[in-house]
Amino acid sequence: MPGAYAAPGLFRRLAAIVYDAFLLVAVLFVATAAILPFNAGVAFTSKQFFYPFYLTGVSFLFYAWFWMHGGQTLGMRAWKIIILTNDGHPINWHQAALRFVSALVSWLFFGLGFWWILFDKQKRGWHDYWSKTTVYSTSDAPAPK
Repeated sequence: MPGAYAAPGLFRRLAAIVYDAFLLVAVLFVATAAILPFNAGVAFTSKQFFYPFYLTGVSFLFYAWFWMHGGQTLGMRAWKIIILTNDGHPINWHQAALRFVSALVSWLFFGLGFWWILFDKQKRGWHDYWSKTTVYSTSDAPAPK
């Protein structure tokens, strides 16, 4: 099925990421405010190692929930793209986790996993391959099965 439908290019994907980043920052502010009472209302320090893990977990839940419920974050909806499995089904928790972790790995390597989209014939990044998912343009996407 991949290749039979139009895959969005790198620019559209990055634009959706920027949109989502604004919303995610707001969610992370709320998530931080929710746990401040447990830290006596004091800002978190670098000695509190759990805080980055907490924010990473909140970020994962943010993306996974959107991906699994409709296949789109708000940024993806604005840029008319959707994530489905390679065979056109909605993704599951396992695929969402693989996608999230491999996207983080891609960013750690200076975004190389995203730049890969420019050279791949199917316009797929590392996170698409590792999670066995495909990003489609919503006007061309198959209906989720």
